[in-house]
Amino acid sequence: MKIFSWNVNGIRAILKKNFREFLGDENPDVLCLQEIKIAEKDIEKENIFFDKYEVYWNSAERPGYSGTAILVKKVIKSNILDKLGWDNEGRIQLLDLGEYYLANVYFPNANNELSRLDFKIEFNDKLLKYFKKLEKEKPLIICGDYNVAHTEIDLARPKENVGSPGFTQEERDWMTKFLGQGFRDVFREQNPEKIQYSWWSYRAMARVRNVGWRIDYFCVSDILLKRVKSEILDNIQGSDHAPIKIKINNP
Repeated sequence: MKIFSWNVNGIRAILKKNFREFLGDENPDVLCLQEIKIAEKDIEKENIFFDKYEVYWNSAERPGYSGTAILVKKVIKSNILDKLGWDNEGRIQLLDLGEYYLANVYFPNANNELSRLDFKIEFNDKLLKYFKKLEKEKPLIICGDYNVAHTEIDLARPKENVGSPGFTQEERDWMTKFLGQGFRDVFREQNPEKIQYSWWSYRAMARVRNVGWRIDYFCVSDILLKRVKSEILDNIQGSDHAPIKIKINNP
């Protein structure tokens, strides 16, 4: 099974670019999207659908902000779990794929001046507690935009960005804590010294110069690690983020 994750920075914007071509070329079995930026009422009004896929939408209450979606091939048996009552920004989706749960998460950005840092850590802690509860039932795959570069190898200019949103000690410490709870960063486990990024600022031709950050992750329960292979598809344009993927083999 091929599972992809992509922060598309607006579903309307990506549809005007290469999104349908991406679906045809890559043929994902499951595709998790973050930052869809569309209200529920506008999805049907604008007739947004994809022929081969069942689509689960989770829009933020605030129009044009945040939000997630999951596309699943109609031939795959899946069940979306209830939305979490404390997630009014459309940041979390949980899909039951039978053998394991798949979580699609758009983690909060700490924002300039770190105005949402406390909110982010509280959100992350609450989510981690929920994940550990779910993991008692079956293994987890947790993908999405984590909005943190965990270690210095995960961004092009670590010294200049110490204390910046996404590279504060608090965010990095939380990621260390998360990975210490039995979840594994698939890309870094399989590529301990590889420098590859998943996000670039739109400023100063950062993508052309590859001045980027790796902030998009697939993390899995330890028991799944040997069955998955991770990639960052940094050749695919259309958003300020690159898609990431895993291929998961049968046991």
